[in-house]
Amino acid sequence: MHTRRVTYQGFQRDDGLWDIEGELHDSKPFDFHIEGEREWKNGEPVHHMRIRVTFDDAMLIRAIDVVMDAFPHHPCPQALPNMQGMVGEVLGKGWRHTIQRHLGGIKGCTHLRELLFNLATAAMQTRVGTFGLPANGQPPPHLGQCLSWDFDGPVVERVYPMFFRWRAGA
Repeated sequence: MHTRRVTYQGFQRDDGLWDIEGELHDSKPFDFHIEGEREWKNGEPVHHMRIRVTFDDAMLIRAIDVVMDAFPHHPCPQALPNMQGMVGEVLGKGWRHTIQRHLGGIKGCTHLRELLFNLATAAMQTRVGTFGLPANGQPPPHLGQCLSWDFDGPVVERVYPMFFRWRAGA
């Protein structure tokens, strides 16, 4: 009854910055009509939105570009300018709260928020292997954030033995 495709691609740029490109595409396998809007043909995108977030090594967002190639309601593109409020924010802890603060409710677009939610994970995956140990002696940000990266688990013991059984403030 509905197909949603979401993809992310990560790139390291020649200038040392990073780009993550996210794309969301919704379609239906039948013709349908939204009252007061228009008719969509089988397979035609109802939503087709793309985001590019540019960030630095500190995960600080330097630029954001957004395109709505397809959307169901005339006012949808009015949400685009508010996306610029994410410039200067950090892709990291509290990311979903940051998105909600800038783009929550009627300030933003549900679908663009959804793309942003998982974009931070794509950014981390893009940077895997480029994270050194933080200079402040703290563990890398992904430790303690899932079962595999449990401070008391075998993966941390093997990959980051200096943080095995680590406790904040200990």
